[in-house]
Amino acid sequence: MTEEQLCELFSQVGFTDKKIKEIVKNNKVSKSLSEVIKVSGVLENNTTEHDSINALLHHLAALLKGKEVKGIEIVAKAINEEKLKSNLQVAEALKYVENNYKEGEEFNVREFEEASGVGIEITADQVKEIIVNFMEEKKEEIETERYRLIPTLLANVRQLPLLKWASPALFKPIIDAKILEMIGPKDERDVVKKVKKKDDKSGKDNKKGDTKAVKAEEQVRNMFTEGFLGDLHKPGEEPQKWEDVMEKHREFIQGKVYTRFPPEPNGFLHIGHSKAIMVNFGYAKYHDGKCYLRYDDTNPEAEEQVYFDSILRCVNWLGFEPWKITYSSDYFDQLYELAEKMINSGYAYVDHSTAEEVKAQRGVKPDGTPGGERFPSPWRSRSVEENLTEFRKMRNGFYKPGEATLRMKQDISSPSPQMWDLVAYRVLNASHPRTGDKWKIYPTYDFTHCLVDSFENITHSLCTTEFYLSRESYEWLCDVLHVYRPAQREYGRLNITGTIMSKRKIAKLVNEKYVRGWNDPRLYTLESLRRRGIPPGAILSFINTLGVTTSTTNIQVTRFESAVRNYLDQTTPRLMLIENPLKVVLDNVTDDYEELIDMPYKPGNDSFGSRTIPLTKTLYIDASDYRDEPTKGYFRLAPEQNVGLMRVPFNIKVKSVERDSTGKPTLIHAEYLNDPAAHKKPKAYIQWVPESAKFNSPVKVSEVRVYNQLFKSENPSSHPDGFLADINPESEEVIKDAMMEPAFLDVKAKSPLNMPFTDEKFSIKEESGVETVRFQALRVGYFCLDSDSTDDKIILNRIVTLKEDADKN
Repeated sequence: MTEEQLCELFSQVGFTDKKIKEIVKNNKVSKSLSEVIKVSGVLENNTTEHDSINALLHHLAALLKGKEVKGIEIVAKAINEEKLKSNLQVAEALKYVENNYKEGEEFNVREFEEASGVGIEITADQVKEIIVNFMEEKKEEIETERYRLIPTLLANVRQLPLLKWASPALFKPIIDAKILEMIGPKDERDVVKKVKKKDDKSGKDNKKGDTKAVKAEEQVRNMFTEGFLGDLHKPGEEPQKWEDVMEKHREFIQGKVYTRFPPEPNGFLHIGHSKAIMVNFGYAKYHDGKCYLRYDDTNPEAEEQVYFDSILRCVNWLGFEPWKITYSSDYFDQLYELAEKMINSGYAYVDHSTAEEVKAQRGVKPDGTPGGERFPSPWRSRSVEENLTEFRKMRNGFYKPGEATLRMKQDISSPSPQMWDLVAYRVLNASHPRTGDKWKIYPTYDFTHCLVDSFENITHSLCTTEFYLSRESYEWLCDVLHVYRPAQREYGRLNITGTIMSKRKIAKLVNEKYVRGWNDPRLYTLESLRRRGIPPGAILSFINTLGVTTSTTNIQVTRFESAVRNYLDQTTPRLMLIENPLKVVLDNVTDDYEELIDMPYKPGNDSFGSRTIPLTKTLYIDASDYRDEPTKGYFRLAPEQNVGLMRVPFNIKVKSVERDSTGKPTLIHAEYLNDPAAHKKPKAYIQWVPESAKFNSPVKVSEVRVYNQLFKSENPSSHPDGFLADINPESEEVIKDAMMEPAFLDVKAKSPLNMPFTDEKFSIKEESGVETVRFQALRVGYFCLDSDSTDDKIILNRIVTLKEDADKN
């Protein structure tokens, strides 16, 4: 085949132009790839997304490198049928065929599939169990080598026989989470200091080497310059059937990127939408372009103003400002004109088929299974005049909902369901919040979306991969109407495991009072995450580290929380919070004793400043910091075991203990050992809160709401009794009568602090709100004020724990 024919073939099955250029550079691989494509059946398989299949076919071709192997069609077809799902399976399958296929003899399919791991499914939970057990065996080595051992662990895990057929993408997150649990976050022991190279002769700095080191150190991952987004076309280069439509488009965009974020205002946005917001707004911003916020308001029956307001609030909260706010309903008149144009050109007809009849026309058998013979609607051959008359009757309210639709006249013989005469308009007897009762008919998403993209001169119509098949009908509609065709490109969506995103299921949780509302901090709506106190910059930083590819990104909750923890560690002050107060009286000081203690808000970071806390005769410690009988490894307060108070120069010592009727300690009489000559450094320091009317201390806390995961498993929807049966009964713990040091009032008054994150582009400037009152409670966790708080009632939400394993302990 010529290079031009190869390019056409590779393009036909879905390889990108950039990938094709890379492939055709290697003649042997190109030849093999063309052969495996032809025998795989992928050319006839247009109803599935090709990306993963193409990648494996390319890998097979790379293994062959022009070599002819008898029986190679067996491997190629197994890839196309998605029996082989990884590079390793393909390699093992090829090896088996090379050694066992003999022309004219019966091929042992069972042995072939066994040798290549077909049908072997290792769940994420099983992978986690195997890796965790392996790491426990290496505990001593991990504690010695710490984070330096990760590459070795990853290499060793890949060699474990039990994980041969597991997805390698699972390994690194599990290793990262487990090592964090075992030894805590990175500290100075894990920092590799760069040593400047010296010139061998002169002893001077090797400036060239230093420059490279600095560049490597400064290089930060940027999702807009790599992967899916890095490969996108330049504005003004969108492929077109009609080149004459490009002149006005290019004149409008002036070489700038134009994107849009087009949510349906029928529910609250969730964590997955944050990726869509960042992709669309962020890509335009990075390229000095413009991004619309466009409400896709074509279904007035499901839309409410609360959703419109929440969507804009969430976009702004994440640090983005729409260039323009538009609505699909802004274009209803233009859309209607194009619908009539489509009828006049013979590409649309009014249909009266019932929903069941439409299914049958599309090949759905009476038992509900697909695969039947497709056939046209009996109304498909109507004349243009009759269709115009009927469509105008629809518009004027002559038909009831379901009695008539306007369908596009596409290609029912196409293997793509998106070409089976999609509905363009349907009858709805619903008043629209913006157009009132003007319309009795409303356009569908399939008709509206691409045309409004065209009206708004969108250069990059970026959406998630579930819309991949829609690209064909999207482009077809623009082409038959002879309008500018925006370039739709699809990326993988973001999923968080261990929770649910379905609006219907969240509504059930809300309506049946399993949670407080749509913004309950245990949910993963953006309103919930905001209320829980998660900073918007932490979400954007997290998405940036994941990057953008065409594969769906399934992330464990622990990984998300780890990113939030890292962000909070660098941007929040530290305070002392006592969850279970135990009163301590220093018997050997006067009633008016006051020793002022200066305490930094964040040790090692002067930009946070400091506060002054008085040590007085009466103070409170956490009940967990006292034991009558200390055990091995316990270094806090106990009889005959002194302890230090944080930042206080001398220790305290137990003199006696008062108890209630059950024997529980209620008051500790202690001695302040303020003799410098006798002072010994304690083995532990504990937090404390003074009693001082002068300093308004302590600050009483009505409730501390400690949130754990709402569900017990990684996939609540897979529970045999339904997702409600998977709810964790201990997802919320409410602690009453906690107290804080008075500096909390100072932090509250100054919030939002907007302290910078290490990567400045994620330092989102937040507007004032209760959730911006955030702090790290020493040894307890990260907290913020909850929206239920009032001037005289403080309610705190735990954002995340200090360490990933805090709940387990």
